[in-house]
Amino acid sequence: MAASNGAPKRGARKPAGTSSPHAGTSSKRASSQRTSTRPAARTHQNASKPSAKSTKQQTKQTKQTRQQTKPAAKTSTQRTRGGHGTFASRIVNGRQRSRATHRFARLRAQWNHGSAATRTRIATVGVLAAIVAVALIITVVRFVTERVELADAKARQVSLTETYDFNPGDIISDGQFFNGAAMNEAQVQAFLDEQGAQCTKDSCLRTRKFNVERRAANDYCREYPGAKEPQSAAAIITAAATACDVSPKVLLTMLQKEQQLVSATNPKDFQFKSAMGLSCPDDDHCDPAYAGFFNQVFGSAERYQYYVHHEDEYGFHAKQLNFIRFNPDVSCGGANVYIENKATALLYIYTPYQPNDAALAAGAGEGDACSTYGNRNFSIIYSGWFGDPRL
Repeated sequence: MAASNGAPKRGARKPAGTSSPHAGTSSKRASSQRTSTRPAARTHQNASKPSAKSTKQQTKQTKQTRQQTKPAAKTSTQRTRGGHGTFASRIVNGRQRSRATHRFARLRAQWNHGSAATRTRIATVGVLAAIVAVALIITVVRFVTERVELADAKARQVSLTETYDFNPGDIISDGQFFNGAAMNEAQVQAFLDEQGAQCTKDSCLRTRKFNVERRAANDYCREYPGAKEPQSAAAIITAAATACDVSPKVLLTMLQKEQQLVSATNPKDFQFKSAMGLSCPDDDHCDPAYAGFFNQVFGSAERYQYYVHHEDEYGFHAKQLNFIRFNPDVSCGGANVYIENKATALLYIYTPYQPNDAALAAGAGEGDACSTYGNRNFSIIYSGWFGDPRL
């Protein structure tokens, strides 16, 4: 008990709010040190952060570096892919060669160990395969050659038309040639009177009359009734044109081309006998079935229709490339012609030559030793009398 009332005990707790004499100073120093060190710390942190300008430069450099590395990566990828593609193609080619080798080996084994029938079958298949391959090659070559020849022929025809107003593939249109009603009898007679005005004798075509015969209808012409009394040239030309659907203009042109009968001032008997040149060579030996003016005119009109119906029997075909000679002499040569229509094709069947450049350059005159004039003269005469035959 005495002890509790004496001096205070050691280590007694200090009252709250009391401090030692040096406590404030120490506390201030610590506070001062903390205060002085904080700005330094912040300055150090700011120094460690890059500026905005520096950040942009670094970003730009990074992008440039990436862009520079992309082509290299792409090239590397392409090489890799190319390598893969080449490797894959090698594998495929190798497999194909392996299969071909295997098939050949199997075929050889069948041949070596097969019977006669097996060998015959193998040989037959091989021969047929070779024939098919050769035929295919020939077909392709022929097709290409024909395309080139056709283009050359058409180019030549365009050039001749522009230079000489003559197209060997389109001498006269079908519409002009097969118009049987192009002129009536009175018009034909007036034309003969005009063109043969210089002829004043009884032998003139415009005044002469001819015996006629009845002709039954056939596949080419309608019936020609005939007459007991001799008929004029105009009546015969018109009747033949109507029966066979051939233009009277064509018949008149042929009469002039072959024997100059329309404009002749003093025609001879042979000119009437071989008026259209049908089955009559250039002498006095005509086929009796076709000799005489009526037989020549009606027979020619019928023959033209026959040619149309039997074009495949002759060497000239519409809508095809045709080689047409310049002269009966083979050494004179010829040229390819694309024939545009049936009328032009039958003119070549009737007169199987085309004019060469010398004949065309001569106009209505003479060319060289290889020139022929039949189809050239047809075009000149028709154009002069009736206008462009190609319309």
